[in-house]
Amino acid sequence: MTAETAQREKINGFEGSVAGLPLTDVIQLKGQNRFSGCICVEYRERQGMIFFRDGEIIHAEQEGRSGDLALYEIIRWPGGRFSIQPKVTTTSRTIQQSISYLLLEAHRLMDEEQAGLLSPTGSDEAAMTTVRRRMSPIAERLLQIAGVSYAVLLKRDGTTVEDESFEAEALAGRGVALAGIGNRLGSLFGLGETRSAAVHGKGSQLLLFEAKNHYISIAVKTESPLAQVEADIRTAFAARK
Repeated sequence: MTAETAQREKINGFEGSVAGLPLTDVIQLKGQNRFSGCICVEYRERQGMIFFRDGEIIHAEQEGRSGDLALYEIIRWPGGRFSIQPKVTTTSRTIQQSISYLLLEAHRLMDEEQAGLLSPTGSDEAAMTTVRRRMSPIAERLLQIAGVSYAVLLKRDGTTVEDESFEAEALAGRGVALAGIGNRLGSLFGLGETRSAAVHGKGSQLLLFEAKNHYISIAVKTESPLAQVEADIRTAFAARK
């Protein structure tokens, strides 16, 4: 299914202005609503399509590009119009990452562009791919689990592995603090060092796992059941052993 085909079908949907409501807000809302269908976006002479299935982005197209690079190009457009097409679907699956990961990467690429590290035309795909690969593989896998908003692999001294973003450093700091509290409690009760920990707060949720000589610090969405996310993570870890 291409953008031209979708236009010819003229399927009824909702239209709006990207300038009036940020496209990233629309994407997040459709993720929360477990939307299935397509968001068609137009900016000047450019056209792009973002496909959803059960609230997850599975595919994107933009003038010869497909997958996450097409999505990042669409998100960086400064304006335009979008339409919500719930009946437009696709069998293609070129995107595996979670919406949280995709939006963070899109904003990171835009920051790199503004800093002059990427071509303003968005054509330097090799550079985009290099920037996009600044997360550890285990953190990337965790971001594909429902309910996980961010994850970082860190050394025991709090140094992040591969990911040098602000989000990673902040999450690593929280992870080290939680590990320190757990270790002090473990010493007090004769339980040893922290192997895992879970914190459910009013405004945030955090999980921490030991991984050989490292920790994995994981931020969990406040609306997600912490116990279920922890169980899903343990299942994913067990499946890879």
